Parts: sequence; structure tokens; C-alpha cells
Amino acid sequence: MKRRTLVLLAAAALLPTIALAQSEYPDRPITMVVPFPPGGVADITARPVAAAMSNYLKQPVVVENKAGAGGGVGMQHVARAKPDGYTVLLALSSISIIPEADKVLGRDPMYQLNQLVPIARFTADPTVLAVKADAPWKNAAEFVDAAKKAPGSIPYGSSGNYGTMHVPMEMLNAAAGTKMLHVPFTGAGPAVTNLLGGQVQALSTGPSSIMGHYKGGKVRVLASWGESRHPALPDVPTLKELGYDAQFSQWTGLFVPAGTPEPVIAKLREAARAAIEDPLFKAALARVETPVQYLDQPQFRTFWDADARKLADVVKKIGKVE
Repeated sequence: MKRRTLVLLAAAALLPTIALAQSEYPDRPITMVVPFPPGGVADITARPVAAAMSNYLKQPVVVENKAGAGGGVGMQHVARAKPDGYTVLLALSSISIIPEADKVLGRDPMYQLNQLVPIARFTADPTVLAVKADAPWKNAAEFVDAAKKAPGSIPYGSSGNYGTMHVPMEMLNAAAGTKMLHVPFTGAGPAVTNLLGGQVQALSTGPSSIMGHYKGGKVRVLASWGESRHPALPDVPTLKELGYDAQFSQWTGLFVPAGTPEPVIAKLREAARAAIEDPLFKAALARVETPVQYLDQPQFRTFWDADARKLADVVKKIGKVE
């Protein structure tokens, strides 16, 4: 009994120290892992988010690109990181796809969704179908027709198997009855570079990763996977308009490892809310014609749960892809 009392007294003595440690968060730099190379939607969003959060938290938030396996390497790294708020993840919707793809492929899971806790969503743009400006297809109908006439003859780039650039194209293949040649890269940045260089002929990507090339006349956008037309591309029809049942949103969200203390999560939520009001953050997204579509943690969790269920069904329909 005496020993139990001493243990309880010792634990009670530690409470002020724990509370103080939490109240001082953060007292050192935070690493924001982006699971893709520079140049893609995740990186384009992460850098102004990190800068804005740094201003609010009074500590550097340092972006670290940790690419590989369609984003799985970086996501796994954060899922296994110490849950202290000093390692966070800026992920795309592929976060929901990879665990289901692991099941389909019969491989050990890189991570499980319950190993990560959502903090906030920042953007939610539909992907767009992009080709080089000098491509022979002037619209989506011509592109689909060419893919039907010569199955496997059109190579398209992606950020990796089952990633946010691969899944939309497979959805289009299923809806249109086409077959194209999938060429995976490590992220959207390299995929776009290879599109411009002619190594691939098409890709599905977030508008922000090609908007500069589109404005510069190097890229033609044929269609989008949105429910409605993108405000920055009012003349570009949705695949839904064209009669194809294919919709996909490439959203960006902030996550932490499961087990992160609630006071730390609360501080990160505050920083995320402050970030979207930061003038430099707004300007950065405006430059790439990406609207802020912010969701705080409760609404984001509801959205993520529903989106994960939908994407799991899509992956099952796509089946095994090596």
C-alpha cells in the first residue's frame, strides 16, 4: 500500500512538468514531411503552409521531401515517428489509397490509416487531363478515341503505382473502355518534366503542378475529374460532362502520428487555421490558381473517412497492378 502511495505521489509530482512541456510546444524546429519530390501539388502547398505555420508557432517548420513508393515511404516514416508533434505530414489523397493497394497486392502494409491523425485540409482540386500543346488531340473525345483505336499506345506519367496520378487515369480507362501505358515516376514534378520532354504523352495531375506551363502555352488541358468545372479553367469540360463516370480530387492535408498529445494537436490546429489567413500563403496558392478549401479537424476527419471508403472501392475495382 505504501509503495502504491509513493508511486502515485511520484506521478503527481511529474504532472506539472508534463503540462509545462506541453504548454511550451514547440520549443524546437518541426519537420514537415512531403512524401513526394519538389514540383508536385503536395510540395507546392507544403512550402507556403510551412512558412505560415512557422510565423504562428515562432519555430521553423522545415519541409523535408521523402519520396518513393507513390508517397508510401514518407507516409510510413511519419506513421512510425515519435508522436510528439515534431514530425508532421503534408499528404495527398493517396494516403487513403496505399493501404488498400497493399491488400490488393498481398504485401505487408507500409502503414495503416489509424496510425495517422488528421489535423486540417488545405486544398481539394480535381485532377486534370494534360497533354503537350503540340499533341495531336485537341479535346478529350479525340484523346479517348485514339486510346480506343490503339490500346496501350499512349504512355501516361504518374507519381507511382496507385498514386493520385495513376488512380484517376485507371478510372478513365474503366469508364471509357480504353487501355493506356502506365509509366510511373517518383512524383508529379518528374512526371510533368517527362511530359514536357515527350517521354510520356499525357498525365492526370493537380492543376497547380501544370498551371504555369498551361499559361506559358506548353501544355493543353483536355478535361478534369471534377464535379464541376475548375474556376481557373472555365473552358475545360469535366469528364462527367462528357459522359464518363470518373471523378477524383487531389486534396492536401496535414497529419500527425497517432498518440500525439491533444494539447500539441490543438496547437497545430491553431497554426493551420492561422496559415490559411496568412497573406503570403494566399498569394502562393493564387499564383497557381488553387483555391483554399479548408477543413478543420472534425470536418476533415468526416471527409477523410468518406473519401477513404470511396477510394478503397476504386482500388479494388482497378485490381492488381505491378
